[in-house]
Amino acid sequence: MDQVEVILPDGSKLNLSDLPDRRVKRWVVRHKQNVANAVLFQLISFEDACDRYDLSEEELLSWLKMIKYHGTEALKVTRLKSFRQPMVAKLGKL
Repeated sequence: MDQVEVILPDGSKLNLSDLPDRRVKRWVVRHKQNVANAVLFQLISFEDACDRYDLSEEELLSWLKMIKYHGTEALKVTRLKSFRQPMVAKLGKL
């Protein structure tokens, strides 16, 4: 992809330097959110994100779905249980 920067709906900018290091070990909400936004707004491709961060397609797809249905708050590991049941019900509708 040729883009160096994208503008997000809230007016903030996201560029490649905002993405976590390729060797990230601790996936905090900000890291997940930046990678998901980079994919959603075509800063990097879905495939590039999976390769770059050694993510399974299912894991990255789950982040994108959680953001779509519940917002970035759902990316917190401590909140997963409260979002899990509604998410399971919606997975069949995608």
